[in-house]
Amino acid sequence: MEFIDLKYQQSLIRENIQKAIDQIFDHGQYIMGPEVTELEAQLALFTNSNYCVSCSSGTDALYMALMAYDIGPGDLVYTSPFTFIATAEVISLTGATPVFVDVNSFTFNIDPEKLEQAISSDGIKGEPRAILGVDIFGLPADYEQIETIGTKHDLIIIEDAAQSFGAEYRGRKAGSFGHLRATSFFPAKPLGCYGDGGAIFTDDEGIKDKLLSIRVHGQGKDKYENTRLGLNGRLDTLQAGILLEKLKIFSNEFNQRQKIVRLYNQYLENCVTPQLIPDGYLSAWAQYSVLAENSIVRTEIQKALQLKNVPTAVYYKTPLHLQEAFAYLGYKQGDFPVSEDISTRILSLPMHPYLTEQEIITVCSAVQESILSVV
Repeated sequence: MEFIDLKYQQSLIRENIQKAIDQIFDHGQYIMGPEVTELEAQLALFTNSNYCVSCSSGTDALYMALMAYDIGPGDLVYTSPFTFIATAEVISLTGATPVFVDVNSFTFNIDPEKLEQAISSDGIKGEPRAILGVDIFGLPADYEQIETIGTKHDLIIIEDAAQSFGAEYRGRKAGSFGHLRATSFFPAKPLGCYGDGGAIFTDDEGIKDKLLSIRVHGQGKDKYENTRLGLNGRLDTLQAGILLEKLKIFSNEFNQRQKIVRLYNQYLENCVTPQLIPDGYLSAWAQYSVLAENSIVRTEIQKALQLKNVPTAVYYKTPLHLQEAFAYLGYKQGDFPVSEDISTRILSLPMHPYLTEQEIITVCSAVQESILSVV
């Protein structure tokens, strides 16, 4: 059983992907070819954004978003400690300071009440500048409250939609919240390419133009006029061609994910606690993640699944405030108890649009048996 079955997906669209690649080989525009422009237009339309600027990875998408608003030394950026390191890494790379805020124990997303408390506190030296919300496992954060808080404190809001492309929050697509939105096309993401890739969404033409400059070494009128410091952050034309083909089947795959989750929830009822999807939300289900009763039960579940050749993953076993890379921030064990607790109990099960019901039953039976063995 595959944790994410990209091979089967590829078998369905391999012929069309090959045609797309052949077309790129024929025109030979491997950097910023016409497929890149076409992809950006389609992605902007999908997310109901005025502009889309593609880039080389989800990490660069976040980094470029911060750079576009000149966030740097002396600035404070509020974000979740329960996420992949890239979210806070890019804040540090700009010279700004990540300020962690604990998450909700049911949705695993940043807790708006604790966010307000953190911003209103005088505990960390610096100028509050931005909120970097994380759509964890495909579930959008509570942007209605985040945007209210951001407006109150005059903060820039950036959506880390790396895992949530296609998700919805009260009728709005992920990738449409805040001032800037960043997503990832890493192969394992809901919409993934066959390498690294990302995109940034904005409704501000001036910011869009700035992003276009940052993407190519801060270029001005041409690549030999540099008006600012930037990156080599372009998306390869080959990856754009692949994404265009994957986008054609994305809606069907998204719907399949919803059906698979309903089956998981049905068969795992009263065994483990799935991530809560509140009313008005629709998750992209980049991961199907559940909470075991404790770390011992999680270990037993993993062992039982391993015996049946079922892969699992733990996202994320160590919250960012306890990572060595962020030791300089001075956080300690106990500072964010919800994130720390979740990290000891979280477990992700196989999740992709092509899981069969029999495969799901196999997974869930092993989970049920392992739990009974430790009761």
